[in-house]
Amino acid sequence: MTPNEAMSQTKPHIPVLLDEVIDALAITPGETHVDGTFGAGGYSMALIAAGAKVHGFDQDPDAIAGGASLVEASDGQLVLHHGYYSQMADVLEGEDIDGVTLDIGVSSMQLDQAERGFSFQKDGPLDMRMSQDGPSAADFLNEADEEEIADVIYRYGEERRSRKIAKAIVNARPLTRTSELANVVRKALGQKPGDKKDPATRTFQAIRIHINRELGELEDGLVAAERLLKPGGRLAIVTFHSLEDRIVKNFLRDRSGQKSAGSRHLPQVSETRPAPTFHKPAKLVRPAGAEQVSNPRARSATLRSAVRSDAPSHAKTGGVQ
Repeated sequence: MTPNEAMSQTKPHIPVLLDEVIDALAITPGETHVDGTFGAGGYSMALIAAGAKVHGFDQDPDAIAGGASLVEASDGQLVLHHGYYSQMADVLEGEDIDGVTLDIGVSSMQLDQAERGFSFQKDGPLDMRMSQDGPSAADFLNEADEEEIADVIYRYGEERRSRKIAKAIVNARPLTRTSELANVVRKALGQKPGDKKDPATRTFQAIRIHINRELGELEDGLVAAERLLKPGGRLAIVTFHSLEDRIVKNFLRDRSGQKSAGSRHLPQVSETRPAPTFHKPAKLVRPAGAEQVSNPRARSATLRSAVRSDAPSHAKTGGVQ
């Protein structure tokens, strides 16, 4: 059985912007690449089909277990690592890595499994843990104070009515099911027939991001990719909302030496900056209309990519600046 045949038997979702990611990575057969968010293996299998050996990372034990058949079918071209993609530079220290791919956010597999507690459309335990370890969403919502809950919903969900939602959550505690949380939010905000967007969407996004430390993991993962990629190596990142995309955009702008020099109306401050670790990023890419129609998950996707320079990593000076 080939890797693609193995994937077709258990393929639970369609990788977003797959052709565009492969184009950005410009793979030469024999290269070694990292798929930092393995998921169902869609990107990994495409990388292997293009001639690369792939190290896949995923914090979700279900994803690693589900990838066993792909590893077996890959003839040594796929190696899976159960862990966070921010650990890639430490795990693969000394390897020549030609490309890193990241697909940020929750996977379709996780959303589709009610027992994982990610979706407000399916009733299940209020969990949301990608790693299936540590405090759950229920733990956070039932133990945190109202102000902290409101801050999380505002910061990570960009929800203007976060305080109203937080108050309703505290008054409804204890919460143990996704349906309970969704109904609390809908009642607090009001839901009208025909609403295009469920009122619970932003709150679920915010709590998931908080529970899984998703934005911090992205910041750390970008620094890890910078450390790991060899000169000429390619970085390709697909994001799905503005909070993620802003982090990637600012990182690549900073690391390619395009960070703003400040206002011309203010005194100039002498600053010695490290040499750029990436060349000027490629123009951002969004899905074509046909992909948005065939794959609803693609509608909010953005691809950013850049090529590693030969300058030393900025890692010693900290993370995203």
